[in-house]
Amino acid sequence: MAKKEFLFHGKTEQELHSISFNDFLELIPSRARRTLSRGLTEEQKKFMEKITSGAKKLKTHSRDMVIVPEMLGKTISIYNGKAYTDIIVVPEMLGHVLGEFSLTRRRVAHNAPGVGATRSSASVSVR
Repeated sequence: MAKKEFLFHGKTEQELHSISFNDFLELIPSRARRTLSRGLTEEQKKFMEKITSGAKKLKTHSRDMVIVPEMLGKTISIYNGKAYTDIIVVPEMLGHVLGEFSLTRRRVAHNAPGVGATRSSASVSVR
């Protein structure tokens, strides 16, 4: 069975690469459209220049950057407050922000209580 081709609002990946910026704005949700129509910050403009120049290492602290078609297929390292998380941008991510794909909090995994955590554990041997 052939793999189904992904369509973003009826557009293929090749059509998205050649689409104009204003046409792309009409395809994305209103929050992202409003963010992009206001213009990019200086940090975001520098990051977009890196993307268009074809740089190998793309690192950013700009978690609020909206994913646009120029980023498709690129590997981007997004800072999560402690380390950089590598993501590969796929068409399903268009219109979302980079921070959604680099989680800042770890899942809590509770384990057995430590020695001295409860009254009964004080009498238990440490070995």
